[in-house]
Amino acid sequence: MINKDLIDLLFKAFTIERWNDKLRPITLMQMDKHAHKMIIAWCIGKFEEDSGKEVDWLKIIKGGVYELVRRSVISDIQSPVYKELSKNKKLLQKLNYMIFKEVEPRIRNEKIKKEFEDYLLDEDYLDPLSKRILDGAHRYSSYWEFQIVRQANPHGYSIDDIEIQMGKDIEMLSDLEGIRRLKKRHNIKNFVDLCGELRYQKRWGHLPRIPQTSVLGHMMMVAAMSYFLSIEIEGISDKRIYNNFFCGLFHDLPEVMTRDIIKPIKRSVPGMREEIIKIEKKLAEEEIYPHLRKTWVNELKYWTQDEFRYKSGRKKFAKYEDFLEQDSNDGNPMDGPLIKAADDFSAFLEAWSSKQYGIRSDELEDAMVSTKHKYRESVISGLNIYTLFNQYNQV
Repeated sequence: MINKDLIDLLFKAFTIERWNDKLRPITLMQMDKHAHKMIIAWCIGKFEEDSGKEVDWLKIIKGGVYELVRRSVISDIQSPVYKELSKNKKLLQKLNYMIFKEVEPRIRNEKIKKEFEDYLLDEDYLDPLSKRILDGAHRYSSYWEFQIVRQANPHGYSIDDIEIQMGKDIEMLSDLEGIRRLKKRHNIKNFVDLCGELRYQKRWGHLPRIPQTSVLGHMMMVAAMSYFLSIEIEGISDKRIYNNFFCGLFHDLPEVMTRDIIKPIKRSVPGMREEIIKIEKKLAEEEIYPHLRKTWVNELKYWTQDEFRYKSGRKKFAKYEDFLEQDSNDGNPMDGPLIKAADDFSAFLEAWSSKQYGIRSDELEDAMVSTKHKYRESVISGLNIYTLFNQYNQV
């Protein structure tokens, strides 16, 4: 099971500020940027699949998750400096080795440790297409942020130079259909812009907290936790990992239309939750899906509608044992309850972190205690989920 030290390192991305040498109208955080990057990577990857190329989604997921861990370690190195350092392969290899040695004591799971080591130290760990998809997503998500920064610094030092260089970097990846369409402002740009707006929405908006996590960043944390929990499951299929990760990444997408409605309101008013689900579906049909290729929409619906059930295609299962019989790469399996556990655990961490900073309230305390108690006897997808919560034993 993923341990507290590594979880805390992941969570650190909620406190790493980006573009902190420029005037910014909003605070731009690493976790939010990484979530946006992985959403864009999905879009670019889908275009490549549609063109007949074979996309290694598992490598893209691993590249996304482990790059987030790496970025949490080297947060003090500014992007222009890192870009120059990267030109020296021997120096970059030494830096990656230093990162691995720093993170290694935090990782108890041997599979995670080996994957992270390979990602950092094996230049061929990611295939060329996966590298380009992730690179394109990284560059475009950075450029998306830059457009916000530019508004606050229209005549700032080096602003024009930065834009020119970023434009050149993106141009180098124009062989990717997704990048070409984003540059030409096709419908997919509207979808990417819409997803990016989730970084403006703060979770627990009625409560003071540190850090003030966004809906977009929360989605990335849930996706990363869903991945780490998934690889704990013996014999799990690649398709199941794919669904679990991207369901975690997209599970709150409808909130771009409805905003974050707190759980007490959903639960305390009879029929409220069901009505909100109806509204989410209606608004998604009108405002989200029209920006995507029709062949992608069913997949997105799979991850955002009735998403916390064990599912395989059109079949839904109340028992894990029945679901297991459908788990194969030929089916479409997804561990909905496991993603829900990752979602609840991420919310628990948000409350926990605020408490550690000295920001307390009855609502936060109640949320932590009730969520931890909810999983006290829980075994989900064969995993003892309470082990996660029990590492934070001061609650």
